[in-house]
Amino acid sequence: MTLLRDIENMLMTKLTKFDAAEYLDSEEVIAEYLNAALEDKDPNIFLAAIGDIAKARGMTELAKEAGLGRESLYKALTPGAKPRYDTVLRVIRALGVELHTVPVHQNPIPTRRSSGRASARR
Repeated sequence: MTLLRDIENMLMTKLTKFDAAEYLDSEEVIAEYLNAALEDKDPNIFLAAIGDIAKARGMTELAKEAGLGRESLYKALTPGAKPRYDTVLRVIRALGVELHTVPVHQNPIPTRRSSGRASARR
């Protein structure tokens, strides 16, 4: 009977919804959060992460810092939205972070000059 009561108590316990915005309290944490979101192939994950950060910072304040209207920012961060690159870049900069690239492969990619074809024509 105690096991049954324990299970009933567990089922009756209300769980609070996780809100990432509560933990996004520094530019370092924000940068790591965005990097993790960028690892996902679904671009909506990245937009959702920006939305979480915007919520943590305050949509109105972030929109102002990015030079956007608050409504425009909401629309850009809506799931399925396809915001312009310059909009995303303005928001990223307003968040106090930058995007950088790193090579996926360590092997050099052959170019027209290094492929040997150009020297064979001479």
